[in-house]
Amino acid sequence: MRSLIAEYLRLMRLPGAATVAIPLLFGALSVNVSSLAILVPLFIIGVLSGIYGLLFNDYIDAELDTLSPDLSKRALVKGTISKNAAKSIIIGCFCVSYILVFVFFYRNHVLFFSGLACLIGADVLGGIHNVFGKRLIGSDFLLACAHSLYLLFGALIVIQDGKPGVLTWVFFVLVFCQLVYDNAVLGGIKDADHDILYKVKNIALSSGVRVHSDKTMVVPFRFQVFGVGERFLSCVIVFIPFMLNILPYDAWQILVLFVLVILLVLTSIRMVTLKLFDRVYVRKLILLQEFLWYPAISLLLMPLIGFFPTLLLILLPGGWYVLFSVAIGGKILEPVLI
Repeated sequence: MRSLIAEYLRLMRLPGAATVAIPLLFGALSVNVSSLAILVPLFIIGVLSGIYGLLFNDYIDAELDTLSPDLSKRALVKGTISKNAAKSIIIGCFCVSYILVFVFFYRNHVLFFSGLACLIGADVLGGIHNVFGKRLIGSDFLLACAHSLYLLFGALIVIQDGKPGVLTWVFFVLVFCQLVYDNAVLGGIKDADHDILYKVKNIALSSGVRVHSDKTMVVPFRFQVFGVGERFLSCVIVFIPFMLNILPYDAWQILVLFVLVILLVLTSIRMVTLKLFDRVYVRKLILLQEFLWYPAISLLLMPLIGFFPTLLLILLPGGWYVLFSVAIGGKILEPVLI
């Protein structure tokens, strides 16, 4: 029974589901809404969205995943959980998430319907990416737009009056840049060994990223420029609130943020200059970059929510990941579901 529960948790991608929910919290916090009575149901809606979005992707790719030794260990590929069961979870989480939206946030106001439109738009774009993503070069931008719309949904659904300010739009762009980097660069390198077997059309393979039979890796200069440039762009954007003096910040916050973005750029350079493909090492580099990015972005909210809530926000995705990774039998520093 315990192993079957772990298999279902693994199927639902619970360790990574919180990464979909965090942008919703960023959206709400960016419009100065910090009540737990609002943030907790918003986070649950985000987790449910993460579950049905990630599981839908696995459902679509189940047959292709048989070509990869690593991905063939997934429950849908092995057959330990049926596709009908997966379909039921997808539909169930989808329905419950929208029910929660109306139960906790409904109001007869244009902002509610604008937020709902963002949520629907995010799900549509995410669905298009899941179904057609492997056949469309640049589909990573669709998924990035979907996550940015999740953030805008989080802001619009809770704001009482007015409209989102500059800080919300800074977060919107940062989430967009992060998701493009995550999928086009990190995902492109991580999956380069088996994406070519799928005949995937993506930016990495189109740029010439290759893994040879002896595990040597080729990452062309143009893809290196794209990857590091995309990361550097987001590291510049993160300083816009300081430049525009939107909120008061202490010098130590700027210093910590500067150190974090330097580490992000350095780890990005390391990622795109790999000479030997080692999936475990690549996954650890990805995890390290995620753990650097969330503190960097969360620091922007400290003037609004204070030190300890910001610390909790920083620890939330990592703590969630560790908790559910251990629950399904994974290792803390080895992402088992990426």
